[in-house]
Amino acid sequence: MTEDILINVTPFETRVALVEQGSVQELHIERSIQRGHVGNLYLGKVVRVLPGMQSAFVDIGLDRAAFIHVADLRQNRTERSNGTAITPIEKLLFEGQSLMVQVIKDPLGTKGARLSTQISIAGRMLVYLPYDPHVGISQKIESEQDRHSLRERVLSFMPEEESGGFIVRTQAEVATDEELQADQSYLRTIWASIQAKVKVQPTPSVLYTDLTLAQRVLRDMVGPNTGMITVDSRSTTQELLEWAKTYTPSVLSRIRHYSGERPLFDTANVDEEIARALSRRVDLKSGGYLIIDQTEALTTVDVNTGGFVGGRSFDDTIFKTNLEAAIALARQLRLRNLGGIIILDFIDMDDAEHRSSVLAELNKALAKDRTRMTVSGFSQLGLVEMTRKRTRDSLAHQLCEPCPTCQSRGNVRTPRTLCYEILREILRESRQFNPKEFRILASQAIVDLFLEEESSHLAMLGDFIGKPISLEVESQYSQEQYDIVLI
Repeated sequence: MTEDILINVTPFETRVALVEQGSVQELHIERSIQRGHVGNLYLGKVVRVLPGMQSAFVDIGLDRAAFIHVADLRQNRTERSNGTAITPIEKLLFEGQSLMVQVIKDPLGTKGARLSTQISIAGRMLVYLPYDPHVGISQKIESEQDRHSLRERVLSFMPEEESGGFIVRTQAEVATDEELQADQSYLRTIWASIQAKVKVQPTPSVLYTDLTLAQRVLRDMVGPNTGMITVDSRSTTQELLEWAKTYTPSVLSRIRHYSGERPLFDTANVDEEIARALSRRVDLKSGGYLIIDQTEALTTVDVNTGGFVGGRSFDDTIFKTNLEAAIALARQLRLRNLGGIIILDFIDMDDAEHRSSVLAELNKALAKDRTRMTVSGFSQLGLVEMTRKRTRDSLAHQLCEPCPTCQSRGNVRTPRTLCYEILREILRESRQFNPKEFRILASQAIVDLFLEEESSHLAMLGDFIGKPISLEVESQYSQEQYDIVLI
């Protein structure tokens, strides 16, 4: 199926939507003040080595220190591949040491960026591994004949003095010899400039920055199924045409500038899709729905039949709902960029054949996703467990922040609960202090409850402590906010 790419550019952010048959499949957002760091190379300084965790913290100039694990040090690559014991991190790194590192995971939540010294630089057809004399082939190229042919072609273009290696990307499957050679030359030039900077740059400093989001679209997202690439910025369109002329000439004819009166994203209802992607509930066409909850440790997806009663039998209704949910699930994972551990709670199915069909449908839908995943079968509890590689924040984490009212709990205490809490607090303070009056500052809902249903309890407390208790509405307070003023 043809996939169209829409690129919306403003001075403050760039947004990319991948649209298939009128439906948004992927969203990518990059804001100018918070560009991602994955792929960037830094000359960092080791600030702390933690032998107990076999990790180290490295200052690369970001707000928080980044960290590197012993498994991500290239010195241990041979030991890992041979299955022998790896060298402890305290024997490889020391505090104050300068270290060339690459970000492999952006900072997420309270965690700093994750680093590696196994450097890789991505091109259009190839990924250059300057420290690894190895030629690997993308797992998505399945034909053994094609894999062997590509490996031989790439090896034939490498000079004898080459100390590095390459990973052949999926796009190289239809590449010409000239394109492969051009990509090799481009990547070697970048590496030479990085090595030159290492000799003169202070620590910490940036050695190499990955391409902009718009350029990465041409490098990473464009494939044989890509239709038109529509950009609503004239300068960005020109920039992409220049980049494509050098690196992806076959894409030139598909890049066009959009100058219509309607905003570009409105033509595909992208903003509506973004709003829906921030909701817990996802409605299915049949009447069923999904509930998606994202937590720090994992994401859970619950499938419900809702109002769907169209099957020939109860089992048939469940089966059809689960099939539709499997397709919707795969799309939501891409759309929301959900990563880490994901637990899928399909409606229980007794028929083993139905379970196999739903799992097959899920794997088929997930095959369109470029992100690396693993999917297990149904567990004894009827759950499907899967993982999806997480390299950047999810859409919700990019666009939202914790609710200041409920502090991310997802609910608030009832007015009655808060009234009783206030009464206990006044009783507690009356035993420690001797004011003339207690004044309660609270939201309208709390004050209303004290004036009506809880008025007798308030009066009883006033009589018990022998002090008057007054009420005052604070319109700026949320339901859970209150103050007790001693007058």
